[in-house]
Amino acid sequence: MIIVYDHENFLITLKPAGVNFHSEGEAGFVVQVSEQMGIPLFPVHRLDKMTSGLVILAKNSETAAQFGKMFENREIEKYYLAISMRKPKKKMGWIKGDMASARRGDYKLLTTMENPAITQFVSCALRTHERFFLIKPHTGKTHQIRVALKSLGSPIAGDERYAASEEARKEERGYLHAYALRFRLGDEAFRFVLPPEEGERFVSEECIAQLVLWNRPWELF
Repeated sequence: MIIVYDHENFLITLKPAGVNFHSEGEAGFVVQVSEQMGIPLFPVHRLDKMTSGLVILAKNSETAAQFGKMFENREIEKYYLAISMRKPKKKMGWIKGDMASARRGDYKLLTTMENPAITQFVSCALRTHERFFLIKPHTGKTHQIRVALKSLGSPIAGDERYAASEEARKEERGYLHAYALRFRLGDEAFRFVLPPEEGERFVSEECIAQLVLWNRPWELF
């Protein structure tokens, strides 16, 4: 596993696509990194199996609790990248609504707003049929981004749960990547930006060129 940044109290790591975050029959991502570092690590958020990108792992329970409060208070900014093969109903803006359980562990977006999932995004065209999204979730619901893009008519390419499964299986990965993090811990400010390196669509010339324009994502929202 790749260590992006090693702080005395936490790690910033890269989770590969296709790796379970927690152990499910075999060692998950957190266990693998803990074994690599030789110390127990504490997850403070998670990524779905199909999602690659930046993950924070605390080195002690005190820091884990501190990050937990920061996530709860929305003091940690997260930015994601996604590619869809479907044109969205709108090119930028907000997606808001309560989320409810659906069949087989899926979720769906409702029109009610009692405890809504809130997602902000911008998008642009890449190659033929490809729509590229830069996404800022303002809440942290399970499958939030995947459900939000499906609600736009733009399910994520390779997402076998929310896109057409036959089409999704043709992709080499699910095209969702945790791209950037920004937060303060104590008196220090931290920023991390890590472009995806897996998946033919993510490493195309058109995608790489667009990421030059999106290399400071917090300035776009």
